[in-house]
Amino acid sequence: MSVAVRFAPSPTGNLHLGNARVAVLNWLFARKRGGTFLLRLDDTDASRSKQEYSDNLYADLTWLGLDYDAFARQSDRMARYQEIQKKLIESGRLYPCYETNEELEQKRRIQLARKAPPLYDRSALTATQKNIETWEKEGRRPYWRFKLAEGLVAWTDLSKGPLSFDICHSVSDPVLIKEDGTFLYTLSSVVDDGDFHISHIIRGEDHVTNTAVQIQIFEEINGGPVDLTFAHLALLSDAEGNPLSKREQSFSLKNLREGGMEPMAINCFLASLGSSVAPYITHDLSELAQHFDLEKIRGGARIDEKALNTMNKKILRRLPFEKAREHYPYSLQAMTPAEWEVVREIVNDVKDIDVWQNIFHGTLAPQVLPKEDCPYISAVLEWMQHHEVDKETWDCLSAYVQENLKRSGLRMAGPLRMALTGQASGPEMERLLPLLGKDRILARLGAVLPG
Repeated sequence: MSVAVRFAPSPTGNLHLGNARVAVLNWLFARKRGGTFLLRLDDTDASRSKQEYSDNLYADLTWLGLDYDAFARQSDRMARYQEIQKKLIESGRLYPCYETNEELEQKRRIQLARKAPPLYDRSALTATQKNIETWEKEGRRPYWRFKLAEGLVAWTDLSKGPLSFDICHSVSDPVLIKEDGTFLYTLSSVVDDGDFHISHIIRGEDHVTNTAVQIQIFEEINGGPVDLTFAHLALLSDAEGNPLSKREQSFSLKNLREGGMEPMAINCFLASLGSSVAPYITHDLSELAQHFDLEKIRGGARIDEKALNTMNKKILRRLPFEKAREHYPYSLQAMTPAEWEVVREIVNDVKDIDVWQNIFHGTLAPQVLPKEDCPYISAVLEWMQHHEVDKETWDCLSAYVQENLKRSGLRMAGPLRMALTGQASGPEMERLLPLLGKDRILARLGAVLPG
C-alpha cells in the first residue's frame, strides 16, 4: 500500500508546537515509507483566515525543513464540494434545516431538563413545504445536516488501538454546510482526503468523534467501505496542563524561530514526545525519519520548556560549521571554523553565539576586576609582551604564574578569563588564547588596569 499523508492547518493563527507535532510526525511517517506529504490549507472560514498566518505557516514549515510533494487550498475547491453536496442531497443523506440558534438552544434545554441526551431531533425531516415557505419568507436560509446511519462505526487506530462508536445515538447529525453556503471541515476534509488518495490520517485525539462521523460520509460518497488508516495522537499541553492555543500564542513556532531555537531541536523533541523512547538526536531530518516509529507514540505530554532548551543545546553543539553558518548567518558572519569548534561546545542558544562572536571579533567593554587582582593581571600582561601566543602559551604561562605569582586553579584562570572575555566561564584557556591572538590579549589586559 502506497503511503500518502497530509498536514491540513487552518490559517487562523500562528502554528504552535502541538500543530508542529502533527506536521512533523506526518512528514517522518511518510518519508520513512517512501510516501507523499500533502500540505493543505483548510481556509474555508474566510472571516478568520488571513494571509499573514499563511505566510508564517510557510515560513515555519520551511524553517523546520518539512518539504511537501503536493499543495491544495480548500478555497480553490468550492465547485468540487458543491458537486458532493448535490450527490448527498440526491441520496437523502444531506437535508436542509431552518431552526434558529435560539430554537436549537431551547430544544437543548428541554432535553437536558428531561435528562435526555441533547441530540438534534431531526424535526427538519418532517417539515412540510408550507413550513419551508414560511421560514424562507421570514428570511431564513437552510443549513445542511448529514443523516447518520444506525450501527457501530469501528476501526483499529494506530495510536489508540480498537475503537468503536454508536454515533447515531451519541452524536447529533452533523452540520456540513452553514446558512451562508460555507462548507465545514467535516465535509471538505473528507472530500479532499478521498480526492488526494490519502492513505493515513494522523491527527489529534480531539478528532476521534469527527472520524466516526467522517467514516460514514466517506462510505456514502464512495459507495462502500474506504481503505483508510487513522492515528489519533494524545494532545500536548503546557507546563500547567493547559491546552496549547493559537490565540494565546502558546509555544508558537514564530516566537521560537525568532528566539533562535534550532529547528532540528524541535523536530527531534517532537518525534519522541509521548513515547517511552529516548529522543534520537541528529541534525539530519532524513536520518530522524529512519529512526521514527509512529506506533510508539501512545501518550500525550506536558511540554517541558527546560527539556526543549536542553535538546536545543545538544543539537546546537553538534552542528558542523557550514550548517551553523547557514542557520545563523548574522551570528556567525565573522567567526572562523576554528572558533566555532571551540564555541559550539559551550553555547546554549543563539544568544551565546552572538556573545562569543563579539568576544572574538568585536569590542569588549573594559572589565572591572577586584583591586587585589590588578597586580596579577599587570604581571601577566608584562609576561605576554615577551612571548608569542600559540597552543603552548597557556602551559608556559601557568608554570610562570604558579612559580612566581603563587596562583593556581580558579585564582589563576578566573581573573584572566574575565579580563579577556567578560565571562566567568568559557572554553579551556589553552584553546582560547591562540584564537584571541596576542594583540587582542594585550589590549584587553591593559584595559582593565587602572590609569
